[in-house]
Amino acid sequence: MEQDQILVVIVGPTAVGKTALSIELARHFDTEIISGDSRQFYRELNIGTAKPSKEQLKKVRHHLINSHSINDQYNAGSYARDVHEILEQTFKKKNLVILVGGSGMYINAVYSGFNEIPEVPEGVRMKFNKLLAEKGLDYLSEMLKVNDPEYHKKIDKSNPQRIVRALEVIDFSGKTFSSFQSESIQPNLKFKTIKIGLNIEREDLYLRIDERVDEMIEKGLFEEASRLHKFRNLYALQTVGYNEIFDHLEGKFDKYEAIRLLKRNSRRYAKRQLTWFKREEDINWFKPEETDKVIEYIVESSSS
Repeated sequence: MEQDQILVVIVGPTAVGKTALSIELARHFDTEIISGDSRQFYRELNIGTAKPSKEQLKKVRHHLINSHSINDQYNAGSYARDVHEILEQTFKKKNLVILVGGSGMYINAVYSGFNEIPEVPEGVRMKFNKLLAEKGLDYLSEMLKVNDPEYHKKIDKSNPQRIVRALEVIDFSGKTFSSFQSESIQPNLKFKTIKIGLNIEREDLYLRIDERVDEMIEKGLFEEASRLHKFRNLYALQTVGYNEIFDHLEGKFDKYEAIRLLKRNSRRYAKRQLTWFKREEDINWFKPEETDKVIEYIVESSSS
């Protein structure tokens, strides 16, 4: 390990303030940022993914934002490989790099390993997304239970993306999804990792989430979702913020109900994010406004 090479990882729930803090830190340490948000990769998704603004992107160089199309197949393993390549290049000119986001599985793959899960033809993916739309999540969950009971036991059964992903891999490869997970590739880390978690009181976080949703709607979220509706079966669109509006566009409920569900599901997503990150004992938690304390912690940890 090169002791002078530091990866600062900033995680936390949606809307907590990760982007603003990461930019402050990047400017303080004169470095660059890698996105750890699994939807900000996609050029076509903007308002619903809460990407940094054009002004923010001008302040600091960002990697893996607008780097892919929704038509690309991109998973945690691909992401981890890309991040390690970016780090290798960036560490030639910077001693410290910042990775920020809320997609725990993707971020974890960077320093804990990833799986060589096969890429699946789009036709297979569309088949299971069609089943999801027609027969519902419970139907697919039972299908997964039959075909891969081991993975079914530990998966978040309220997450359609994970269930569809497992089923499409099983269908295409003829192997259980859990068998790929047991064949993890461990990265050879040449840098030190410092993990920072951001969190605030739950009531304040939920208020921020509701306010962010209102802001997204004002910026044109419904219009953006309408333009993307024809792509709703793509993996990149299986996410909170678009699915609720797609269902509204298909006449399942009115706009007010879509907004209510969007806020509720965003809060539930934040809760799942916190559950994931709280499992990592080496994350040190701060409030988003504690910039000076975070800087002090990074400096101290870098030298220890």
